[in-house]
Amino acid sequence: MTLFTLFLLAIIQGITEFLPISSSAHLALLHQVNGTGEEDVALDVAVHLGSILAVIVYFHADSSAAGRGVADLLRGRTHSPEAALTRNLILATLPLILFGMVIVAMGWEDALRDIRVIGWTMIVFGILLWWIDRVAPQSVRAPDWTLRRAMLMGLWQALALIPGVSRSGITITGARAIGLERRDATRLSMLLSIPATLATGAVLAIDLAQADAGLDLLWRAAFAGLFAFGAAWAALCLMMRFLDRVSFTPYVVYRIALGALLLVIAYG
Repeated sequence: MTLFTLFLLAIIQGITEFLPISSSAHLALLHQVNGTGEEDVALDVAVHLGSILAVIVYFHADSSAAGRGVADLLRGRTHSPEAALTRNLILATLPLILFGMVIVAMGWEDALRDIRVIGWTMIVFGILLWWIDRVAPQSVRAPDWTLRRAMLMGLWQALALIPGVSRSGITITGARAIGLERRDATRLSMLLSIPATLATGAVLAIDLAQADAGLDLLWRAAFAGLFAFGAAWAALCLMMRFLDRVSFTPYVVYRIALGALLLVIAYG
């Protein structure tokens, strides 16, 4: 993989991971255009970790609260607000892990990466985001998500394992559906990305360890992670800054346009 392609991979991952336009779809398309290689797993680990580090730093107050929640749960302090936050984040991640195990066990990975699947999911779930954002009530505050709501968010998030759905897009959709206003829904989506992406990165890291990567590949992975961190930070800053003035409609239009293009290519 050339340095330019490496840079492009990191920028695409960093930007699309947190915008509701599906990073997995864009990475799958990049791999289809550029071809696949032995270093893909290492680079995917690097760009995922780089982008999630941007979330942890940007939402440092919430990330710190979740970290304190882990300590509280280990000490048996289950009723603190931090423990409740951590517990709900864990519960909302479990369906993602279970659904991922089913996909691997059934051997559906390659079928789900089909360009036709990506095209349709880009369109269908883009329209779903637009519709729910328009009609959903705004009656729930961000800290007020119960165990039931955490499990519902987990079921929404599990759909993100289908390329084209978009993890951020589907969790924002789910958060808006349970009554969170736009900014709180986006913030919750970003917090959910931390355990979800760490879980994905752990699976990829296991594959990487089995591949016995060389020193040169590790350096390239480090640069990819750094580029992804910068791109993700910029994307987060822009999205959160303009969220109150710009709805999700521009992202939905982009999803529909790209999905339509992919379907034309697939069926043409």
